[in-house]
Amino acid sequence: MSYTMWILLTASLVGINCGLVGTFLVLRKMSMLSDAISHSVLLGIVGAYMISHHLQGVSMLVGALIVGLLTTFLVQWLHQKGVQNDAAIGVVFTCLFAIGVVLISLFADRVHLDVEHALMGEIAFVPWDVLEVGDKSIGPKAIWLLGFVLAINIFCIVFAYKELKISSFDHEMAVTLGIPVVLIHYVLMGMLSLTTVASFDSVGAILVVAMLIVPSATAYLWTDRLSVMLICSAFIGVLASMIGYTIATVFNVSISGAIAVSTGVIFFISLWIAPKHGLLRKWLKKSPA
Repeated sequence: MSYTMWILLTASLVGINCGLVGTFLVLRKMSMLSDAISHSVLLGIVGAYMISHHLQGVSMLVGALIVGLLTTFLVQWLHQKGVQNDAAIGVVFTCLFAIGVVLISLFADRVHLDVEHALMGEIAFVPWDVLEVGDKSIGPKAIWLLGFVLAINIFCIVFAYKELKISSFDHEMAVTLGIPVVLIHYVLMGMLSLTTVASFDSVGAILVVAMLIVPSATAYLWTDRLSVMLICSAFIGVLASMIGYTIATVFNVSISGAIAVSTGVIFFISLWIAPKHGLLRKWLKKSPA
């Protein structure tokens, strides 16, 4: 495959993964928790590096998963103690992210891991960091990692679709039906943590947050059905990736930045023309016949 195709495939896999997970975050009104986890997992990545002394493999996923779940637990614990939810999110993710930054400067300042790299990422380098089996290259490591996480996300959604659906739309009904809402919540947070860290090195935290929230919020404008929303959100993530990459190559700007901007443009266009919740439809309904 060509250099361009590898980048587009990577960005598309990020868009699909984030779109699937982000759909449930939007429905649960937990969008900003994705921002918290996408930053706090830096601590998990640094911790994994300090133990394993490399930035690839299972250790990185495990480290991010642990810190992602820790973030969720601390936010819920503070909220139960009377702290407002948005304040709890702000306190937890800034503290954990700051600890990660300090640990980078102390123990990982000579490796390819810094705050700018973590926030912005560089998808243009993905085709050169390949996975080798023997003496044969089988493609970029990011593709395999994102594909592995996508398989986990799809499995979790298919296996627990009913539970995720009911608990996302009606928490009280889910409890009444005996659905383990706490377990489902932490499964979703685990999916979010894995998706975040799998996308971290390629595109950075900023684009991860954009992909987790904006495509799903856009899909919500087009449909009221969860299954359609999942597909639509993933499609918008792929579409934004293609449009963003085209803009980046034409104007010679950041690929991740251009993709993030593209998600915003698609959202605002949908905000006007979407058949379900678009402003134009609402305006026509209010207009006299």
